[in-house]
Amino acid sequence: MDIILEIAKKAKESTKFISSAGTKIKNKILFDISKHIISAAEEIIKENEKDMDASRREGVSESLIDRLKLDLERIEKKAESIDKVIKFNDPVGEVISGYNLPNGLILKNIRVPLGVIGIIYEARPEVTIDASVLCLKAGNCVILRGSSHAFNTNKKLAEVMGRALKDNNFPESIIQIIPTADKEDVVRLMQLRQYIDVLIPRGGKSLIDSVVENSKIPVIETGIGNCHIYVDNMLEGISPEIIAGIVINSKTQRPSVCNAAEKLLVHRDAAQKMLPFILKKLEDKNVKLLGCPETREIYPSIESASEKDWYEEYLDYRMAVKVVGSIEEAVAHINKYSSHHTETIITSGYKSSIYFTGEVDSAAVFVNASTRFTDGEQFGMGTEIGISTQRLHWRGPMGLRELTTNKFIVFGNGQIRE
Repeated sequence: MDIILEIAKKAKESTKFISSAGTKIKNKILFDISKHIISAAEEIIKENEKDMDASRREGVSESLIDRLKLDLERIEKKAESIDKVIKFNDPVGEVISGYNLPNGLILKNIRVPLGVIGIIYEARPEVTIDASVLCLKAGNCVILRGSSHAFNTNKKLAEVMGRALKDNNFPESIIQIIPTADKEDVVRLMQLRQYIDVLIPRGGKSLIDSVVENSKIPVIETGIGNCHIYVDNMLEGISPEIIAGIVINSKTQRPSVCNAAEKLLVHRDAAQKMLPFILKKLEDKNVKLLGCPETREIYPSIESASEKDWYEEYLDYRMAVKVVGSIEEAVAHINKYSSHHTETIITSGYKSSIYFTGEVDSAAVFVNASTRFTDGEQFGMGTEIGISTQRLHWRGPMGLRELTTNKFIVFGNGQIRE
């Protein structure tokens, strides 16, 4: 029996139920998912502990363990985030535009669900909840394939969310999870274009590259975050404490996530004053530093950064540092090595901020703020399915609206084309 094919077929069949469901019933299902997740917290945590214990035996890093962890506090936060999604306007049926044509045709362009969405993701079982909730509210079915490290947790979460669907007389196949950890099943999933409308990989570069290269299904790329902070030479009125605070928050507030800063660039005119202060603060937070030759002349105790380091997403207490001669050099470096996720400039110069935000080719560009704000919740969009780093069909946090497509509806009264 082809398990993956059966899952995909069931998902396609179930789209007719969820795509036409009204806002009231979708919100009721979401409310019940939130309720079931809280009531089943003990079950979920028990399965999560199995996953974390197995991962520790395999010797995975503590940053990955942090991403795997799903304790009561995080479960309660997920329930709160579901409640926020309930309050958001339903995008399905929203009129994007509408107008009358000269020939008398009345045209409307409305939002409609994407259909069946496949999510392939690493580590974080929180994604299982986020993806399911957003897909459901936007009228989509979802097929989940999480990390083998979170296998037990993800299965339990899918089961618990299925209870809410069943309670409301909806097919449990609206939310499905691949019930194996076999890589062959992922490859099989990527071939089923006739049943799955879009794939969204969420994880590291190797995962995303593999999906893009092997999938026959359209792919939305998300998640890789080789994010940069550039400290300009125009810093009038910005104290060293504020500058260091932005850098430290960007790097250490939660280093295992995609919007954590991985690289620090400092203008040569500011480097002698700023680098020792910032780097000492980072070391006090247990960040391992690597630097270019000029950085190491100013702060000799750190190791050399290699060419590979400038491309790497560490997702850990690690940061590479480079001194640059100009804002133009900083922008050129970022556009070459960045994953086009999030970049920040720290500056008091208006011209510098305009140049940086205009020339840096990334989904989110900040002025004088932490990279950690690139997040659906922080942007007022609610829970996100990921941060898209490509141009189609969206860049940045992907919330409800970004999980829909459009449909033209045209009313006529006998018009024919001449």
